[in-house]
Amino acid sequence: MKTIAIAAGGDSSEYQISLKSAYEVSKLISTRYKVYIIVIKNTSWYWEDPKGRYHSIDKNNFTLNVDGITIRFDAVFIAIHGKPGENGMLQGYLDMMQLPYTGCNAFCSALTFNKHACKLFLKEYRIPMAENILVRKNEQIDADGIIRLLGLPCFVKPNDSGSSFGVSKVRKAEEFADALSLAFKESDEVVIESFMKGREVACGIVKTRTRKIILPVTEIISKNEFFDYEAKYTPGKSDEITPADLPEKVTDEVQRLSSLINDTLGCSGIVRVDFIIADNKPLFLEINTIPGMTEESLIPKQAAVAGIHLEELYSMVIEDLFV
Repeated sequence: MKTIAIAAGGDSSEYQISLKSAYEVSKLISTRYKVYIIVIKNTSWYWEDPKGRYHSIDKNNFTLNVDGITIRFDAVFIAIHGKPGENGMLQGYLDMMQLPYTGCNAFCSALTFNKHACKLFLKEYRIPMAENILVRKNEQIDADGIIRLLGLPCFVKPNDSGSSFGVSKVRKAEEFADALSLAFKESDEVVIESFMKGREVACGIVKTRTRKIILPVTEIISKNEFFDYEAKYTPGKSDEITPADLPEKVTDEVQRLSSLINDTLGCSGIVRVDFIIADNKPLFLEINTIPGMTEESLIPKQAAVAGIHLEELYSMVIEDLFV
């Protein structure tokens, strides 16, 4: 039986969501593998045993010492949303340790985590998307010029965070400064994006060396102003309809673009691509390379509609590491 570390936690506002994802994955794969949830928080990396004792990871070789026995891992299942699990930092470390891991490689993770860089990259491949600009903390920001360029309403969002932390919909010019301040609490770089009026959808892709699965499309209908953190993780705050009630042609285009974006960026493992459907045309919103795996998350719901057991899905990306 292979020994798998599930990396969880992280250094972002998504810490608790990551822990929930890790526990869900652990529950499902523990019949096939010997599983250890490794919590990573800043420089504290540890496993908590059933007795509540903490055992630190030796970062020189990513091993555990438990009661005099050294535990070595065959692979790492990355379940950290945000830093350092989704931005390439953990992947780079694991590459140096020569330890296989699930998901995208270090470069792909770094590129996709940077919303602005990712969009600039995809623009070269003519992927349709809204206009957006990048601003940095402590630089002179011409709010009036930005609003003239992008119009109102617009979205202000951190360049490198997830779960809609720090995201604001700005309807009036006087709301712009507060929206920037909120976003800068999450990141030193902020993306400002023109508003796309339409329906929000998401499509999961699972890619291994031997298989590629395009999951059903989900439509997200938020009961808040937009699909913010509360709407994502509070039952009843959003309706998530899978499969989305869209014309077949539109569904096909969302799935085609999701697959194209996945392959263009060089993604692997489980990813989710988000769009806004405006005038029956999908516009790229963002990509998540470590999407949520909690019961409230979209990928588990899409897999269920597709008739794919999550235990099979997670095992598939783990077994791919040993092909």
